[in-house]
Amino acid sequence: MPHPGVIEAYRQYLDLPSHTRVVTLLEGNTPLIPLPAVAEVLGGGFELFVKFEGLNPTGSFKDRGMTAAISEAAGRDVKTVMCASTGNTAASAAAYAARAGMRCIVLIPEGKVAAGKLAGAIAYGAEVLQIQGSFDDALSLVVDLTSRYPVALVNSLNPYRLEGQKTAAFEICDVLGSAPDWLCLPVGNAGNISAYWMGFKQYDQAKGTALPQILGVQAAGAAPLVLGHPVEHPETVATAIRIGRPARGEQALQAAEESSGRIIASTDDEILAMQKLLAGSGIWVEPASAAGLAGLRKQINEGMIHPRGMRIVAVCTGHGLKDPEIVTRGFSYQALPADAAAIEAVVLKGK
Repeated sequence: MPHPGVIEAYRQYLDLPSHTRVVTLLEGNTPLIPLPAVAEVLGGGFELFVKFEGLNPTGSFKDRGMTAAISEAAGRDVKTVMCASTGNTAASAAAYAARAGMRCIVLIPEGKVAAGKLAGAIAYGAEVLQIQGSFDDALSLVVDLTSRYPVALVNSLNPYRLEGQKTAAFEICDVLGSAPDWLCLPVGNAGNISAYWMGFKQYDQAKGTALPQILGVQAAGAAPLVLGHPVEHPETVATAIRIGRPARGEQALQAAEESSGRIIASTDDEILAMQKLLAGSGIWVEPASAAGLAGLRKQINEGMIHPRGMRIVAVCTGHGLKDPEIVTRGFSYQALPADAAAIEAVVLKGK
């Protein structure tokens, strides 16, 4: 049977109210891609997979949670939804709201959202409001406004978002037959790491799939969970995780501790190097998506993780088209005459 979307695929494991009316774009069922060449670069002797969430309908993992949040709101006949966003949530909320016939309002930090993400929110019909402040300021405003008006908050503070996002853990176990030894993923607002841990625990209780250790990775310029305090002015090229006050920070720390894992930070240079390495294996991700693998590489190099004989999964949360300027910035094109001889010279040079 065709994949029906994450709610119908895993309904028995989702804690959604009876009034939920499913709104789906057939999200989920994203591929678990083996990466033997990258594993060799990282030292070899282990199996490495990428869960490529950039192949969801709006290009990021947010669609898993958004189908649940919008479906629950639709069941209550909500007319308007609202979120704060660094980009991916905005695009996802706008798409699912459009699907449901709802109004969508998104607050974004001025000048801090990648063009590919902003374009998505606009294309799907969201009302995009830029504020002179950070993501954390935007989220505070959204929490305040949605508490006073009949507007549904669809950020990851919404518990149904995590219900949808945990389905990625189910899919990994279904493909591998069990949980991996380690799961590595980026950490921004910390909803996703919390959702994965929920999913792995639930599946282990239901099916005995075991539990992974979790490696959460923040960007060094936006690493409040590593530093132990909020970051007032987070800065990183990894815009999707440029968050100084994670809404689910405590849950993320708990997930890392319970799994005997950890949360670390990687620099922008480490993240961009991993983005390039992934592209060399045919997987183009936005910078934040490379953070999990960048952190894994760092832990292996520092002797903190000894991967030999292990099976490791890294979550790549968003497609490279979300932030194309990162790779095109500074790139220069070589203009050639439109004749075979000029092209032949370039082709032969590379032999």
